[in-house]
Amino acid sequence: MIDYSRIVKERRKLLKVTQEELSDATGVSLSFIKKIEQGKTNPSIGTLHILVDALGMEIKIEPIK
Repeated sequence: MIDYSRIVKERRKLLKVTQEELSDATGVSLSFIKKIEQGKTNPSIGTLHILVDALGMEIKIEPIK
């Protein structure tokens, strides 16, 4: 399983973006971003796409080998 909470949090911190700034830039609520980063919830694929796009990343889906 992919640890989205760690990926989002590490990338956000690398870019020196606060949770509040990420929330403002994406329209994803601050409380939801906090829950994602704490591992309390998993984002939908749509929300994940919004977050990774704002953080300068992309989602890549490949077949299992």
